[in-house]
Amino acid sequence: MSLLRLLFNIAWFVLGGFVMGLAWWLAGLLCFISIVGIPFGRACFVIGEMAFWPFGQESVNRKHLTGHEDLGTGSLGLIGNVIWFLFFGIWLAIGHLAHALACFVTIIGIPFAIQHIKLALLSLTPIGQTVVTKPV
Repeated sequence: MSLLRLLFNIAWFVLGGFVMGLAWWLAGLLCFISIVGIPFGRACFVIGEMAFWPFGQESVNRKHLTGHEDLGTGSLGLIGNVIWFLFFGIWLAIGHLAHALACFVTIIGIPFAIQHIKLALLSLTPIGQTVVTKPV
């Protein structure tokens, strides 16, 4: 990891990433209450880790990454994303957008606001997505 990524990730963690990462993990814990929610909960913990340290990571569609469909990238994934949006997605997106607006106030906060917007978009439809490390 480059020094700049490390510095951005540390600043991100201190200035709001910690709160949103915990929000993702809380959503994951709530998903684990039911057996049906376990796949959602696992995705929350993976994306929550990205919410803690987003610089140097990105989310991609698993279908584009692997070249074939799975349960999360087909019609069941669409149904899962609708259910996710209604219960958790909208609230996580609002949290990320509120943090983005606060970050856009300063010029220094613009890269952080952009990451919050990316995470807000991901929070709307996370089923079928995976987190990968960006090449340096």
